[in-house]
Amino acid sequence: MLLAQFLLFYGFSKSKMVVSFFESFFELQKKTHQVIFSWIPFSFGDLLYILTGIFLFYHAIALFKKRTRRSSLLVILIGINIFYFLYQVFWGMLYFQDPIIKKLSSQKEPTTEKAKILALKYLENCKKTRSLVKEDRNGVFIITDLRAVQKEILARQTSLPKNISGKKAPEINSFKPSLFKKVMNFTGILGYYNPFTAEAQNNSQLPNTYIPFTSAHESSHQLGFAREQEANFIGYLIGIDSKNPELRYSTEYFTLKSLLNFIVEEDPEFVKSVLQQYSLQMKRDRAYEKTFVLKHQGLLNDFFGFTNNLFLKSNQQEGSVTYSYFINLLLNYERI
Repeated sequence: MLLAQFLLFYGFSKSKMVVSFFESFFELQKKTHQVIFSWIPFSFGDLLYILTGIFLFYHAIALFKKRTRRSSLLVILIGINIFYFLYQVFWGMLYFQDPIIKKLSSQKEPTTEKAKILALKYLENCKKTRSLVKEDRNGVFIITDLRAVQKEILARQTSLPKNISGKKAPEINSFKPSLFKKVMNFTGILGYYNPFTAEAQNNSQLPNTYIPFTSAHESSHQLGFAREQEANFIGYLIGIDSKNPELRYSTEYFTLKSLLNFIVEEDPEFVKSVLQQYSLQMKRDRAYEKTFVLKHQGLLNDFFGFTNNLFLKSNQQEGSVTYSYFINLLLNYERI
């Protein structure tokens, strides 16, 4: 049955009409799931994952007992089939939507020189916006009202350019702090979308510079943008002109870092020069981020980076450390 499902959904992915059907189904499914699960004060999706893990572990142990081996193997295989089917119906087929780049009037390849122009622009924007936000006693950026940031993200979803997004925004707050936040610190995962409950999870222990944009990114998945770099681009559109300075700063800062990561291999001296031009407040934020990352590096981080890379490449995407598609969308949108 699992092999039959692989073949079935592979065939579906080749049909624009079928993929369009799943896009329409997602619009109904996401609102229904958000209505059902958004009011629960904790991540119900994470609880489902925990219960599923316990269920699989119990039957995996039973495989070593001759009396229960056959029935447990059957239960595990049925469970995997059900999980795979629901995942593909609720989410997996969205990876085969038309890429956003096809919706932009300009489709030029990104270049380092163009990225430099934009990097200098966002350096100045970051400096200005950073002066408008609050900081803790160590001079590091802090979010004063996360609910206000989330409310702004939901409002901004409704004003996305129509030529880029025809997705419906239910404006239901289904942002949840992950129950796995302590583990996430060591994985490099900033947040994730749960396709079974339509909840947008974030790691509440991250440096605050990450959290608003990560929330905007995960809200893009809630809208129905499956590809990671496209969710980054939609998150950028949500946050870049926001009236909420915390969301805007986090978005501008993410955009600047992405541009510098794109440029660094070609011109490390330019990147070094830009980093030196950071304001004192931005330098403190950067130092805090680096301390957080170094503190939580390890084998678990490497493992999740490797597996996430494989997952992205198997779903019509670039690897997890590739910025070029987001930069491509950004430069073509900005018409640099």
